[in-house]
Amino acid sequence: MFSLFSQFSVRHTSHKILVLLVLSLLGFFLFVAMRESTLWAAASTAFVSVAAATGHDYGFGTDSAVSVATTTNGSQNGASFYSGSLRPQIHYSPPVSFMNDPNGAFVDANGTWHLYYQYNPTEIVAGNQHWGHATSPDLYHWTNHDIAISPDNEYEGIYSGSAVVDVNNTSGFFPNQTDGVVAIYTLNTNVSETQQLAYSYDGGYTFTKYSGNPVIDIGSTQFRDPKVIWYEDHWVMSIAYSHDFVIGIYTSPDLKSWTHASNISHVGFLGQQYECPNLVKIPMDGETEDTYLLIISINPGAPQGGSFTQYFPGTFNGTHFTAFDGAARILDFGKDNYAGQFFYDSDAHTPGGEPVFVGWASNWQYTQQVPTGPLEGWRSAMTLPRTARLINNASRIGYDLITRPYAELAPVKGAQLAQCDTVSNSSLQVNYANLTSGAVYFQVTVTNVPNNTLAMGTLNFTFTASGSGETLSGGYFFGGDTPFWVNRGKVLGLDNPFFTDKFSTVYLLPDASNTFVLEGVLDRSILELELGGAGARGSELGTLLAYPEARFDALEIASAGVNDGVSVVAEVWALNSVWS
Repeated sequence: MFSLFSQFSVRHTSHKILVLLVLSLLGFFLFVAMRESTLWAAASTAFVSVAAATGHDYGFGTDSAVSVATTTNGSQNGASFYSGSLRPQIHYSPPVSFMNDPNGAFVDANGTWHLYYQYNPTEIVAGNQHWGHATSPDLYHWTNHDIAISPDNEYEGIYSGSAVVDVNNTSGFFPNQTDGVVAIYTLNTNVSETQQLAYSYDGGYTFTKYSGNPVIDIGSTQFRDPKVIWYEDHWVMSIAYSHDFVIGIYTSPDLKSWTHASNISHVGFLGQQYECPNLVKIPMDGETEDTYLLIISINPGAPQGGSFTQYFPGTFNGTHFTAFDGAARILDFGKDNYAGQFFYDSDAHTPGGEPVFVGWASNWQYTQQVPTGPLEGWRSAMTLPRTARLINNASRIGYDLITRPYAELAPVKGAQLAQCDTVSNSSLQVNYANLTSGAVYFQVTVTNVPNNTLAMGTLNFTFTASGSGETLSGGYFFGGDTPFWVNRGKVLGLDNPFFTDKFSTVYLLPDASNTFVLEGVLDRSILELELGGAGARGSELGTLLAYPEARFDALEIASAGVNDGVSVVAEVWALNSVWS
């Protein structure tokens, strides 16, 4: 959770009176204008925020004067809020305003997935942090709910954290139920960051703040993002001492009293600060001993610029985490996957016991300038929900995190648009201009590939917006030193010096494999790519935003110069909108 936007200035009484007068006048003119507008029904709860009316700036040089605020999200479901040409149709995004980190993710005993998130209900930039809330039966079809946790005054922010189901009533909050939910979050002010609790009797829809808050206060302004799990007979919290480059491990019997157990310090990429740690049990192929995964997000200072996430496989004994090796492994070779969180207890709801992960699909370098704000009144989306497991591929790289879209996209997978078994040194072209969702999935399977020394040729994909001529493309060089690349530089909707246009990553086929699989999901303005091989699809993940001025409506998949005997098979599928 980015820390700087909580530094609100104290206003004098005379300023408050002036603000109220300005708001009254603005409110009157807004009412007169909007009662004649077709937007009246959809935005009847809108108001101009104090920050926007006073010209208050959170220090980011953003268009913070633009306000599309709302007092509730509970009634904001369906196509009327999700019809913008840039609006993702299978990735979750808030109905209006600004969203960032996923928070409090858990799945309940009935199989309902709860996603909370950092949310500014009054503007399309960061600040005024609340916990928004949505639920889903399948991690794709979402229902928006009212804000779950709000600050008590304008000087507080409800920052990132987690939620657990206290089945055994260890907290004492739930003497008569087994489905009580406890949220553990950071309360931010301009003088401190402390860890607080709120509890819910109704399964996570409404919360009561614990009267004994804070439960941890170390006198720091850079101490945040608690992620809590259950380990054998006690609770375990991982938390960031952000500017010290330390992840602390705390333990508790009851969620109220916490004991510091250990630290993980100065590992991996450092950047400016650590944020949003997660510690989770994760299956590893071929292993029977428990394996754990620690993820740490940093911002700024990512190799590609801005914010990113790294992971460390290892062991955990209830108080201490030990990494298998000293390598820092990058979760995503793109630039738009940050601050992710594993759903609590999600491993009990997947066939292989894999935990389920979701990230924030953006980057702090430009998230407050992306065009969806002024054009459509919302900013940011989540990544696809993904299952995760580890493999030890016996190569020089060692351990790889394998991620797959939850349920292999089954809840949203529509009709097959095309299949071609003969794309070797040829091409497949698909026009999907009539596809209402504008969202597609493609898979290219290349077999009989020689080893990296002998392999030749290229495999490319290109999305085109026929209305503007914009293209979003990428490809693989068989046998090359930097085999995979992506280019979003010919997509024209965002002109920003930090919006890096080209990316590349190394993906070498394992020595024992002769198969390469490229998969992609384009959901209007979000592209997620997966690279892998036989038995290891999804071992490289790339998430990138792209904002076309006209909607993408065509896809070409082509290969050229590949070795004799190499087979290239391509499939393209429609993805159905979850909002229509």
